[in-house]
Amino acid sequence: MYFCHKHFLLSTFLPTNMAKDKIAYVCSNCGQESAKWIGKCPSCGQWNTFKEIRIANESGSMAARSAASTVRQSKNDNRNQPMRLRDISSKDLPRIDMHDGELDRVLGGGLVPGSIVLLGGEPGIGKSTLSLQTALQLTDKKILYVSGEESLYQLKMRAERIAKNATSDNLLILCETSLEAIFNHIKEVVPELVFIDSIQTISTEEVDSSPGSITQVRECAAALLRFAKSSGIPVVLIGHITKEGTLAGPKILEHIVDTVIQFEGDQHYMYRILRSIKNRFGSTSELGIYEMQQTGLRQVSNPSELLLTQDHDGLSGIAISSAIEGIRPFLVETQALVSTAAYGTPQRSATGFDQRRLNMLLAVLEKRVGFKLIQKDVFINIAGGLRVTDLAMDLSVIAAVLSSNVDTPIESGWCMAGEVGLSGEVRPVSRIEQRIAEAEKLGFQHIIIPKYNLSGLNRKNFNIELHPVRKVEEALRALFG
Repeated sequence: MYFCHKHFLLSTFLPTNMAKDKIAYVCSNCGQESAKWIGKCPSCGQWNTFKEIRIANESGSMAARSAASTVRQSKNDNRNQPMRLRDISSKDLPRIDMHDGELDRVLGGGLVPGSIVLLGGEPGIGKSTLSLQTALQLTDKKILYVSGEESLYQLKMRAERIAKNATSDNLLILCETSLEAIFNHIKEVVPELVFIDSIQTISTEEVDSSPGSITQVRECAAALLRFAKSSGIPVVLIGHITKEGTLAGPKILEHIVDTVIQFEGDQHYMYRILRSIKNRFGSTSELGIYEMQQTGLRQVSNPSELLLTQDHDGLSGIAISSAIEGIRPFLVETQALVSTAAYGTPQRSATGFDQRRLNMLLAVLEKRVGFKLIQKDVFINIAGGLRVTDLAMDLSVIAAVLSSNVDTPIESGWCMAGEVGLSGEVRPVSRIEQRIAEAEKLGFQHIIIPKYNLSGLNRKNFNIELHPVRKVEEALRALFG
């Protein structure tokens, strides 16, 4: 009898969700989950990265379900019903045009209804500016812009700076950090698109931890995901970047969302790069380029003209490469500086280029070509603040290093594209026709290409002179004689 009375008191006065909540441990580096604490993560191998989180009970999704149900009723949408496989249309969903060619390209052709997108970037890089600018351009959609970092007056000042006539009737601004309050406003407004700036400032009452913690970010993102999938309304989340250069959250936030796009660039340069890291509805190799101006972000439709300086005649250590990011070809200026090591130990530094790749190319240049660089400092820079991952940059890096080493400039009108192997051979690259056409369009007269790319290539289609090479020595002989 005493046990039953005690059990009755416990069940009466203790919160009901405490008995249902679960404790889990999540790796802050990769998002690996475990039922108990582990010293070393079995997935990424990092030590002491498991953090304890409390997983809320099923009632935590009540607000999301209620908001999604209200939206579906307003649209007379009953999609959440079992359907036969033969009755499901295989046609692509009609995507939402964001009225931004660069953003649409990175998203894979537009925003998919019911998807959840994470936009990440360093502080001050322009994430909020891009989001608000996109919201102002979508005048045909009813948009709810939720800000947990700025006030209404700050957003109004930014909107007036971006757009001269920032009086869109379909854009609603909400300054709120409570997830339950946000869903209540969504039920009242019934928007067609939701922006959350930022996910680290949003918190739910059902999780007893501070905003921005792993538990809060996990639960809020999961609730927004349930809302997006149930209602068909896309949600765009803005996320911060940690000191290690990864999205804060941790990786578990990237696992939840459908698309992860990263806004990157050097704050000392005017260019910003929009890059897709994960995309369930398109390619992850697409690239968008913007120019930061006083009135917002301007789309750069032809980056080649902006990335090339026109006054490098007579300057050594500069080579032009025809690179491709995604489906876009553009010409990149590679700068190199080779000097005698002043402190005994030579330095190797690369900005915008993989430093390990640079060390490999320098070893090829020394072993296969015969140029001794062991006592030289080598610095590589990709002009414009870009970071290019195309392997066709190898040939231009070697040419720029050699040009700086012998202090002999490369003649104007020359560009190149080719991957360099460990034995000194020039390996073929993809989409050689696009690379040649881009170089010809910008007025170059000569281009060095791998000899293996000549098969199936009709030279009569191009007015630019092609120089096919098999080895690095042949390319350097064509450039320097």
